[in-house]
Amino acid sequence: MIESPFDRTGVVRGTDGVQRYTGLPQNLVTMLRRSVEEHPDRVAVIELGGRSLTYAQLWDAAARVAGGLRDLGVAPGDRVANHLPNGVDWVLTLWGTLLAGAVTVPVNTRFAAPEVDHVVRDSGSAVVVAPGTPLPDGEPLTRTGAGHTDLAGIFYTSGTTGAPKGATTTHEAFLSNVETCIRCLALPRDEPLSTLISVPLFHVTGCNSQLLVLTALAGTSVVMPVFEVGAFLAAVGEHRISVLTTVPAIYWLALSAPGFAAVDTSSVRSLSYGGAPIAPDLVHRIQAAFPTARVGNGFGLSETASVSTYLPHELAADHADSVGFPAPVVDVAVADPDPVSGVGELLVRGPNVGTGYWGNPAATAAAFVDGWLHTGDLARVDEHGLTYVVDRAKDMINRGGENVYCVQVENALAAHPAVGEVAVVGVPDPVLGEKVGAVVVPRPGTAPTAAELRAHAATLLADFEVPQFVVVRDEPLPRNAGGKVLKPQLRTGTTWPAESPLRDRS
Repeated sequence: MIESPFDRTGVVRGTDGVQRYTGLPQNLVTMLRRSVEEHPDRVAVIELGGRSLTYAQLWDAAARVAGGLRDLGVAPGDRVANHLPNGVDWVLTLWGTLLAGAVTVPVNTRFAAPEVDHVVRDSGSAVVVAPGTPLPDGEPLTRTGAGHTDLAGIFYTSGTTGAPKGATTTHEAFLSNVETCIRCLALPRDEPLSTLISVPLFHVTGCNSQLLVLTALAGTSVVMPVFEVGAFLAAVGEHRISVLTTVPAIYWLALSAPGFAAVDTSSVRSLSYGGAPIAPDLVHRIQAAFPTARVGNGFGLSETASVSTYLPHELAADHADSVGFPAPVVDVAVADPDPVSGVGELLVRGPNVGTGYWGNPAATAAAFVDGWLHTGDLARVDEHGLTYVVDRAKDMINRGGENVYCVQVENALAAHPAVGEVAVVGVPDPVLGEKVGAVVVPRPGTAPTAAELRAHAATLLADFEVPQFVVVRDEPLPRNAGGKVLKPQLRTGTTWPAESPLRDRS
């Protein structure tokens, strides 16, 4: 039997069955305030190629953003959409929103315009902070009265119906994930640390499991405005990065870069990955390349504020296909397991789980049942308590950590007047894990080209959702007796063409 190594000190189970950490701060603002008071002169955030702020400067500037939001009519509980790219201004908008007592709504900067409009409209955001305009500015405002059950953020994630859904996140959910990361990554609480944020801050990994974790520890968050492998490698050494968290594809690119051998990795003490499957060989390469680091694999969703399970360093190589043990306050279960394989739908319960989907009672009722989140992922749990995610939610492609839902892409392509039938599947890729492939049957009398279809899709979808591969064929799509497209046949029987460079930003 393999025992979970995570610290469970102060974990209690309530009468509702949910485990919780005791002694968490009252809210995210009080968490920040503690770091400001204890280490005002420490650097809180650095934007690569831009400015940096100490904790005292961060607090003062964010309070002015809060005052500016108040002047714009933002009241406690109102939503504020943050559509900025990675950088200091994104961080100030986050904290300014929270200091105003409002709810942050991070907006995926890669969303197409219709998706952005949906997020803003669906969330009822009172203000949209976007590029090209100054940050809100006013007399300093600090509201500190929010409690654990108050809503703090809404992270939008695409649903299988094609419309982004807003996963609601309370202050306790954020704070619980922060504590989980500290314990699972075995981070010291009394030493200055730094992390390199190479993933988007609008994702729960960048915001919840990096920025907020380092803020709680009064550490430094080094933010990359855009990912570039050379800048990534330079920052590791220049800023003496101690905590690395990103998707497997970025580690693959970093280790494959010609200049990697010259990078000083000795400062890295914690290295984790997640968001996509990882090859055991890449795990071994990472461990060899970062010999001073504890290496681990995290798994979670927007609905769980990020980390739900974690595979610790001791098991990372031998169990690379596992996502690890449940976090100290998380319970996992498998619904309706297959009697032979043990595979069923993965359920998650804990204080990190959100309260539902904003303004979407039907989707909430379907996914949040009796305190358990129905993830839609297929998984099994072995005799040691290790979780293995064996398949992903129906019709979802994981492209280097970005979730792409096939139905959403199919709907976009089907809107083209020449498309009669369309099916979208994942195409294996050695770097990103999967890319997006589409098989199209044109309407009679039409002859759309792959380039034409991709250009059409680019007007409706985010760039990572646009198919990299498009096959136009005359024969109908294979279907079963019930009319359902047989996608396994398409995955194995389709010869994919060379990849088009249109809008592909791997």
